Amino acid sequence: MIPIRLFALAALFLAPFSLVAGESTGGWEQARPDYQFAFPRDHGPHYSFRTEWWYLTGNLQTRDGRQFGYELTFFRNGYLPPRERQGVTSRFVMNDIKFAHFTITDVQGNRFHFTDKTSRGAYQEAGFGVGDKLAWIDDWQLRLVQDHFEISARAKDFALELDLVPERPPVLQGDHGFSRKAEGDDHASEYYSISRLRSTGTAQIDQQTFSVTGSSWFDREWATNQLAPNQVGWNWFALQLQDGRDLMLYQMRLTDGSIDPSSSGTVIFADGHSAPLQRGDFELAPLHYWSSPVDGAKYPIAWTLKIKSLGVDCTVETPVPDQELRLAVRYWEGCVRCFDQNRKEIGVGYMELTGYTGAVAALGAR
Repeated sequence: MIPIRLFALAALFLAPFSLVAGESTGGWEQARPDYQFAFPRDHGPHYSFRTEWWYLTGNLQTRDGRQFGYELTFFRNGYLPPRERQGVTSRFVMNDIKFAHFTITDVQGNRFHFTDKTSRGAYQEAGFGVGDKLAWIDDWQLRLVQDHFEISARAKDFALELDLVPERPPVLQGDHGFSRKAEGDDHASEYYSISRLRSTGTAQIDQQTFSVTGSSWFDREWATNQLAPNQVGWNWFALQLQDGRDLMLYQMRLTDGSIDPSSSGTVIFADGHSAPLQRGDFELAPLHYWSSPVDGAKYPIAWTLKIKSLGVDCTVETPVPDQELRLAVRYWEGCVRCFDQNRKEIGVGYMELTGYTGAVAALGAR
């Protein structure tokens, strides 16, 4: 989902091995401000970093107007740093953990489908950067075929196959791709997005298959150490406005309930150029909460958003309140809609809310 989805989502699966502030990087490379991005190279894996992800979300619809949202994310969490992998050929030695999350939101049906997969990839049933496959676990795949992407995933009761054609070039988030998550250069990632991909294919719910079209958002991020000890979670937004502008915004939440000054965002204009947004450039305030049936954790699922410099004054709301992924790590991620002051829909997007169950607070680093 972001600069944020930071790598805590990955590290939560291997919490004992996560780095905390002041710890050595243990042979892993850290994000740096002078990293030189290159495409298509950086669509592929970065094994010198501890963690990375390929994050796809989108809003889809059928010809008769039935709406769906989806998330398909592949994570790599390094176990052995590069120097310890040299000369090791046994398939039973674990270099990386591979895992993925897959969801489909059926808006009209008010149903949220979610599942995950985890693999060592010892027999090439999972991996990264082989041929045209950027990431895969079994039959869940993200492929780069010439100038477009293809994704496919199938679970017991839902499935998705999409062709994704970028409508804009990659945008470097943060400071030319160096995305700072807390004070100091040691809490940062390398991060870029493709904010609009024309999406066509099929979605399956139960035994019914739908032809769908829509728009997707692709985030790529890699790092070794991100969250600071006083950060408990984040609110992240990827919004596609009907006027052609796209917005990525995130708030890092601190243990005292305040917002970290390192929180920031980006506006991407219709012609593809972008501009950074600092913490003081936008206002986000919760309007409505939804409580998890698991433990009553309260997620803010509706917000007011104001960006004075861009003339943005709207609400961001979800059509399906329960989009909580109840997996090894619990978080809320789902489709949202943007409305102006006259309740006219002016955009769609995705929102991610983490740390509301207390899980991220114990981590200290992504």
